[in-house]
Amino acid sequence: MSEEIKNQEAAEAANQDELDQIVSLKKGDTVKGTIVKLEDNQAVVSIGYKYDGIIPIRELSSGLDNAEEAVQVGQEVEARIISIDDGKEKLVLSKRAIDSENAWEKLEQLFESKEVFEVVVNDVVKGGIVVDVGLRGFIPASMVERHFVEDFSDYKGRTLRVVVKELDRENNKVILSQKDVLEAEFEANKLKVMAELKEGQEIVGTVQRLTQFGAFVDVGGVDGLVHVSEIAWTHVDKPSDAVSEGEQVKVKVLKVDPEKGKISLSMKAAQPGPWESAAGQFNNGDVVTGVVKRLVNFGAFVEIASGVEGLVHISQISHKHIGTPQEVLEEGQEVKVKILEMSPTEKRVSLSIKETEEAPEAAPRAERAPRASRAPREELNNPNVSLNNSGLSITLGERFGDKLNKFK
Repeated sequence: MSEEIKNQEAAEAANQDELDQIVSLKKGDTVKGTIVKLEDNQAVVSIGYKYDGIIPIRELSSGLDNAEEAVQVGQEVEARIISIDDGKEKLVLSKRAIDSENAWEKLEQLFESKEVFEVVVNDVVKGGIVVDVGLRGFIPASMVERHFVEDFSDYKGRTLRVVVKELDRENNKVILSQKDVLEAEFEANKLKVMAELKEGQEIVGTVQRLTQFGAFVDVGGVDGLVHVSEIAWTHVDKPSDAVSEGEQVKVKVLKVDPEKGKISLSMKAAQPGPWESAAGQFNNGDVVTGVVKRLVNFGAFVEIASGVEGLVHISQISHKHIGTPQEVLEEGQEVKVKILEMSPTEKRVSLSIKETEEAPEAAPRAERAPRASRAPREELNNPNVSLNNSGLSITLGERFGDKLNKFK
């Protein structure tokens, strides 16, 4: 057989194959081709047919602005024939239909295994985020982050790590969650951090949020609570009076409870106490300025430094006698006091107000009036009066004698 005959037979065979392909192409068939041209709203595909097919942008993928976001020239793709019209030489294909079928199979495997995978945010819609997983996937707003997000407008184009939360192939419903991924990672990290924390350890953390009862501080990816009573040595009405969100603070670990997942922290325990500071600040005999904090029946409590109060006994308030401290003092009044005795270890200090003042001079004693001279004794020369016993006796006998005789 000549070479010419062989070539002719090969050409006829190729023509027959092409003819078979032309005859066999119909709606619903799956074909493979190569992207030969890209336009804004479609991709042109060569599948070896007598004319090229097109994939409209909506059939490339969901949520696209232009075809270049889904495919590139020279890329091989698999597509399904949506419609074919040889008279108009119009062949419409769908890459998305094939991707969707493949995606369902893969998503079912991911759903069973709970495997984490990455997706890119295509669009932000009311109630959540749309992503492309070979078909339309939806992440509800409540499943995007561990915390509340008010505006997702800047999420478009972001890559998220998700798991399949719910699948409903009949209704073409795919629900994904990034929150589940973040929660699992948080719990794993929480256990790790809590295992490393030791009671009494001092560390630096960041204030994450404030509540009425305290401040939550991040200590390595895990939040611990600083109760309002542990924020400062002085009284704090509400945490926002002392700290702010985002502030770095030094804390001491009070308690770690892995079972309950709770960490108790203290800011004040990580700082020198007021009495510790006062030990090197004050000495017996010092005269300092303080503020009257409380008045009681037996005296006044005066603050001489933040968190350091001492007692001025009522006897040490004034040089003059007072019945109650309220007679000369009032709460909030600034006074000078002398430190009589200070014991930081016992958290006790005795103070005196009167020893900061000069004692008033004693009033001169009034001279005693001269003793009045006794008046001269008057001589009784009255003959009718007798002061001797015998005279008195005679007089009485004369007066009562007759009456006494009646009783004899």
